[in-house]
Amino acid sequence: MKVIGITGGIGSGKSVVSHLLQTMGYKVYDSDTEAKKLMNTSGHLQRELCDTFGPEVYDGEKLNRAELAKKVFSDKVALQRLNAIVHPAVRDDFRTWVLRYSHEQYLFMESAILIEAGFTDLVDEIWLVTAPINLRIERIMHRNGCLREDAEARISSQSSDSEKERWSNCVIFNDNTTPLIPQILSLL
Repeated sequence: MKVIGITGGIGSGKSVVSHLLQTMGYKVYDSDTEAKKLMNTSGHLQRELCDTFGPEVYDGEKLNRAELAKKVFSDKVALQRLNAIVHPAVRDDFRTWVLRYSHEQYLFMESAILIEAGFTDLVDEIWLVTAPINLRIERIMHRNGCLREDAEARISSQSSDSEKERWSNCVIFNDNTTPLIPQILSLL
């Protein structure tokens, strides 16, 4: 079994690559989706997040993502605190997931912050998905219904593609021009 990490900044198109892999029959662990599930279902995480960021980050037992985002995306220290709470839970969940699918030839972990989160030891190889910065901003604004400044703040809260590239085994270009499927097939 080979475990491959798919990373890239917000708006790069990691999810498109992951969706194509899933369509091809491969198992993909979406760390962002799984982290959100864990923050909504784990009493331990809920208590830690409320203690750290205030009870307003939850509406009842449901995470108030907009409120949490306001607190962390413009404050690097707050973002580090959030990551220190959530990343260990995601790491444990991913390990359990890998054991469940250990019969598969390839498993994939999608994570925008795979390198920053210290998940590199969980994967055998890293694929970096990149896109031009203006295209990323447009994608984020369209998807999240946010202002340009908000999209730029989210991008600036993550490592640059050049930093991620040093850790990556290959780069997938998702620029709306270069076909994705041939790139993925050649890597497989």
